[in-house]
Amino acid sequence: MHRSGADEDNMTPEDFLCDFCGSCWREDRPMVEGHRGSLICGPCLAMSFRELWLAPGGEELPEHAVCTLCLSHNGDPVWRSPVTETATVCKRCSKHSVVMLERDPELGWKRPS
Repeated sequence: MHRSGADEDNMTPEDFLCDFCGSCWREDRPMVEGHRGSLICGPCLAMSFRELWLAPGGEELPEHAVCTLCLSHNGDPVWRSPVTETATVCKRCSKHSVVMLERDPELGWKRPS
């Protein structure tokens, strides 16, 4: 998500917002990009991973809805943002995003346990 009124030709880190909590990108808040510029920040990703992979829990996605990151309805359970009711991440995208952040040694991001 982009901050409302952001200059598309001169974007700054503060212009990139997590679709799940609305926080802006910072060095200490890494983000993973999904389709069409959707973003999930590390803290939201950690919450989704804990619920979908460690609990396991999650909700069933309504038939007409799609995962915010992959834009598909694959039958996986989803984690729903506690802030933005329409933002959901499927179990597959949650794990894929965790792996992406883990693989970047500069981030030092660790898989939730």
